[in-house]
Amino acid sequence: MISIRFILLLILASITQSQAASIITLDGVPMQVRTHNPQLAAARLRVEEARARLLGSGRLSNPEIGFDLKHDYRFAEGSVGIGFDQKFPLTARLRLEKVVSEKLIVAATLEVSDAERKLIAESQSLVVKLLSIEQQRALRKQQSELAKKLSEFVSGRVKAGEISPLDAAQAQVDSQRILLEGSKLEKERVSSIGALKSLLGLSAESELKISGAMPAMTMPPRAAWEKRADYQLSRVNEDAAQSEIELARAKKWADASAGLFLEGERMEDAPDGLTRSGFFGLRFSLPLPLWNNNEGEIAEKTAAAQRAALQTKAIASEISNEAAAARAEMEASAKLASETREKLLPLITEQTEKLDKAYESGQTDLITVLRARDQRLQMEAAVLDATRDFHLARIRYEAATGKHAPAQTSSPARSGK
Repeated sequence: MISIRFILLLILASITQSQAASIITLDGVPMQVRTHNPQLAAARLRVEEARARLLGSGRLSNPEIGFDLKHDYRFAEGSVGIGFDQKFPLTARLRLEKVVSEKLIVAATLEVSDAERKLIAESQSLVVKLLSIEQQRALRKQQSELAKKLSEFVSGRVKAGEISPLDAAQAQVDSQRILLEGSKLEKERVSSIGALKSLLGLSAESELKISGAMPAMTMPPRAAWEKRADYQLSRVNEDAAQSEIELARAKKWADASAGLFLEGERMEDAPDGLTRSGFFGLRFSLPLPLWNNNEGEIAEKTAAAQRAALQTKAIASEISNEAAAARAEMEASAKLASETREKLLPLITEQTEKLDKAYESGQTDLITVLRARDQRLQMEAAVLDATRDFHLARIRYEAATGKHAPAQTSSPARSGK
């Protein structure tokens, strides 16, 4: 018999396990999104829908069987007939229907890959922002400690009657300002964590921790963007549009019909008797495209194919410009961070230290010291912002070039090749 203590231990273990924090790193985002994002799970069913449509495409229509009964009550005459008819296309319509359905499966797969690409980029951007927020919070904490020390120093000088009480009030205001900036960062962190949980497929009650540090600012190698999913999808749609033109032309001729029939007849040929006869035959019907040759659908599919070709060119131009812009932004952010860290920040740090010593010896006023510290804080924050912007641009560049795209088993083939 299971003891109550054992049951309580199981319940406690399950609660502890459910409340265990999920730890995610920047490199672990793609796998987490692929396996747990609910939007991707729903999108993958589109591929199954396309596969199901393929099962019903390119097939003959079901045959028809008919029964005919005629009877004359006045003369006891009548006939019975049974027929079997099958429609079949005169063109390659069935084969083209199957070709179009196969391309729709490829298109559905690429739609999922494109959605995956966007979700991974969005999730990684949030992780980078959260890592940057942690760095900003650490910076604000360091500045807050310096402001607290300055406030204590000023308070001591005020009690000794060496400086004005206004300096102490100004030091406290500056300390509170830094704390307020930290509260704003916390608000941004909470908002980003909530959005990231949704993308990673985590519940609102679960705890999420970001592990790791911001990667080094190294330019990624140049990559071709032609394998990006939405560009490949546009090419597949263009090919499918060409196949649909051929299919519309094939529909110019409706299905022909061929059949077999067997008919038996009973008739009265003399006053004292009846005769019976039966016969077997074939029948065939051929539709003539006299009034409707499907020219409307052909014109529609032709225009759609032209539109698909222009969309492919537009997407190619958009992707190439997006990749170039992201790479240029990476270079600009890296340059800004390097110049600020190596040139401006050392000068401001040195000037701030000199002003601190000058204020302690009564050679300068508090406003000058606080202004110098604020400039130092701005420069240090600018380095962190530039680092964040570099990695956000890198994520956009990798998304533009399809870095996290799944391997394609085969490239989409052009129709007619």
